[in-house]
Amino acid sequence: MAELAGSIIVVTGGTQGLGEEIARNAAQQGAAGLVLCGRNRPNGDRVAAELSANGCPTHFVAADLASLDDCLSVIRTADQQFGRIDGLVNCAASTERGSVYDTTIELWERIMAINLRAPFFLMQETARIMRREGRGGSIVNIGSINGRGGQTNLTVYSTSKGGLAVLTKNAAAALGAERIRVNCINVGWMATPNEDAVQRSEGRPANWLELADAQAPFGRILRPTDVSSLVLWLLSDKGALMSGAEIDFDHQKIIGTYR
Repeated sequence: MAELAGSIIVVTGGTQGLGEEIARNAAQQGAAGLVLCGRNRPNGDRVAAELSANGCPTHFVAADLASLDDCLSVIRTADQQFGRIDGLVNCAASTERGSVYDTTIELWERIMAINLRAPFFLMQETARIMRREGRGGSIVNIGSINGRGGQTNLTVYSTSKGGLAVLTKNAAAALGAERIRVNCINVGWMATPNEDAVQRSEGRPANWLELADAQAPFGRILRPTDVSSLVLWLLSDKGALMSGAEIDFDHQKIIGTYR
């Protein structure tokens, strides 16, 4: 049986990279409906159209998660279209650079709004719907191994992801009585379209991924499909007894070659 048969899932940041992979995987595993959000309308419309054409009704909401109104719109769209939510994946994030020395108040507020405030209010609205329906549910927060301390040019990003890990554990305790599970995956270095753009903007060669794979202990760095498989497990009934977990998905850190 498909892992998510009949489920209604919301995926933020579902227009590219990991979020898109999660959405496509969820559709393949029997999701009955999806709501995706992101700032790239052409990408979002394309993904939603493709998934809908393949049998999984999918709605795209153009949203800037720095806006609280946009956050609420995403969840309300899911409720209006499907009448319930079974799973939420907080995947959208800003990875803008900012160190102790050069971070501005504007950068701090923008990253915290997208990476920490948005997941909280998305979770809050989702939990209210899940409690109303009485079916329980699963929330998966996409964190980062940088939440353990992080690169020095990712001070604000790292801080936001550390906060997301604490929020995960607190929410898991608060929502457990409603059978709403909340877990967090601290993702390591992963090849995505955004990461490619960042690497090139920082002066890395066009074959940076080939070089990174060659240096990785297991022969490659993470790909979205690796992480999406774990996300689906946490969303599904297979993960029914796991909540409040903070999972480090980064073999480079464990083996001792963390960049």
